[in-house]
This record gives sequence, C-alpha cells and structure tokens, in this order.
Amino acid sequence: MRLHLYFARKFAWIFTGLLFLFFLLQVLVDLIEQVRKLDHTDVGFAEVIGLTLLSAPGGLNTILPLVMILATVALFIGLARSSELVVVRAAGRSGLKTLIAPVLVAALIGGLAVSTFNPIVSATSKRYQELFQRHVSGGADVLSISSEGLWLRQGGPEGQTVIRATAANADASILYDLSFIIYAPEGGPQRRIEAREAQLADGAWRMRDAKSWPLASGLNPEATAESHAELRLPSTLTQDRIRDSFGRPDAISIWDLPAVIAQLEQAGFSPRRHAVWLQMELARPLFLVAMVLIGAAFTMRHQRGGGTGVAVLVSLLIGFSLYFIRNFGQILGENGQIPVMLAAWAPPVASVLLGLGLVLNTEDG
Repeated sequence: MRLHLYFARKFAWIFTGLLFLFFLLQVLVDLIEQVRKLDHTDVGFAEVIGLTLLSAPGGLNTILPLVMILATVALFIGLARSSELVVVRAAGRSGLKTLIAPVLVAALIGGLAVSTFNPIVSATSKRYQELFQRHVSGGADVLSISSEGLWLRQGGPEGQTVIRATAANADASILYDLSFIIYAPEGGPQRRIEAREAQLADGAWRMRDAKSWPLASGLNPEATAESHAELRLPSTLTQDRIRDSFGRPDAISIWDLPAVIAQLEQAGFSPRRHAVWLQMELARPLFLVAMVLIGAAFTMRHQRGGGTGVAVLVSLLIGFSLYFIRNFGQILGENGQIPVMLAAWAPPVASVLLGLGLVLNTEDG
C-alpha cells in the first residue's frame, strides 16, 4: 500500500508540474495571438491579459491527454533510471501492479476534469467570447433557448436588435414565427417587425410575410404599419455565429447539458452535437487511463536495454493517433454518420484495450 502511495504521489507531482509548464507556454503563445487579433481596437494591455487568462482553461482542457501521456513517460523513465523498477520487480511485484497507482490517479484526474474543471472551462469560454465580440464588433451577439422559443440579440453601430423565434430548422438556417424589436443607438425602441419566417443570407435577414410597426413617439403604430411579402433587414450575424452561439457545447457546463439538450429538441434544433460532447466528457477519464497504459507500455523497462528515445517517440505517436481518432469519431457522431454512444465511447474503450494489450505483451510476451 505504501508503495502505491509513493507511485501515486510521484505521478501526481509530475503531472502537476507538466500542466503548469504547458499553462505558462499556452498563456505566452495566446497572449501574442490576442494582441494580433485586437491590434485594430483600442483594447488596453490589461484587458488583453484578461482575455488570455479566460481562454487558457479551454486550451488546458484540450491538451489534458497529451499532458497525461507525457507525465506517464516521465514517471517510468525516472523510475527506470533510478533502478526503482528493477527493485520493484526483484521484490516480486509485476508491472501491472505497478500501474495501479498511476491508473487510479489518471482516473481521479479525469473525474475532477469532468465534474469540476469542465464548469470552469465553460464559464471562462463563454465570458471570453462575450468580451471578445464586444471589443471587436462593439456588441455581443447573444442567443438563448427557453420554453418560449429562441431569443437572439445582434449588436452593431446601428444599435441592438432583439429577435424571438418560436422554432428553427435543424441547422439554424431558417427561423419561424419571428418578432424583431429594433433599438436606436441611444437605447430606445424604434421599430417592430413580425414575420412568418426569415432566412439569414448575404448579411441580412430575408423575411417573408412580414409586418412592420414604427415605434416613434407620437405615432399610431397600427395606423402606420406596413405589410411586406418580402423584407430585408441588415444583420451582423452569420449562420455560423448563430450555430456557434448555441452549438458550442464546451461553453455549457456538463451539469447543464442534459437540460440544454432537452430545450434544443423542444425548439426544433438537433441536439446531436451536444449529446456527443456530453458522452465524450463522460468518457474522458477512460481516455486518460488509456494514455497512461500507452505511455507505460513503451517506457516501463530498464534503461540499459537502449532504444529509450525510439520508445518515447512511438508512445507519443500512438497517443496522438488515438487522440485524432477520438476527434474523428466526434465529427462522425456530430454529422450523424454513426450513433452517439459509438462515437463517444468506442475510441476510449479501444484505446484502453490497445494499451492493456501492449502492457501485457511487454510484461508476459
């Protein structure tokens, strides 16, 4: 038991140190990128640093598998160089028993990443997008989905426009039963539009069967209302930005995702992207365990055998390959080409089985 605690503590310290180093590197790289993106604005350097720190958790969450496999490689190379692995094997302890502590630590880290770090990442990512859009376009584009329908807000130099739609098609290209409230730059409402449907194209809303009421002071809105078979309203939104507003599951806490999926279904949107992300987050601890097994399979041996550099390179290449296969499965799941559960759970399960097979082949031949 004491030996397991020793390995677990050592592995946890190595993982923490590598995570901190990657955090510093990512902050430095992202800081340069934020300065480049906001070079044409009047944003101060302190605000740029704030945006960089808000985007950092999302990047760390993405590279957790890489940090995990590097921590495993560093752990077992260090144990081999200090001959601790030789002593452990001489005491009659098999390699599989040596792996118990790192595997449990990886599973614990994965559980904390899903239950605790995921809500932090979603909150910081959402706040980053709001501030970045405000600095770039002068107003954040906000989307909200509730039991009453779909709510949008588009911002720009001409003022704010609040949009409500009762439903939309699956890819958010067409909205139905809309109501537009257009506000002047100084803040007061100046126009109301209702339409049977609207499509966003060429930088404008193209509405059908629309009716417009002016809301200027001293006018009778109904007396001056106008009906249009087709009506165009300029917009700073795009279909991609609308889909990203409600379609970025990483900006939603995993604890809120089931309710969001239900609301998307009720509003007529396809929740497949959110469902795939939810299952992939739940499978994250299993994938981190697989990274430990892959890293250990090539480095859990004595250093005098030679070929350490090649072994480390092969383990990293396999880890990267499994990571890209996992992302490819996510894309297939989001596109509906394979079932959601298969897209989310097949790559981690296959990775664990591959890593376990490599470890058994290394230990028992």
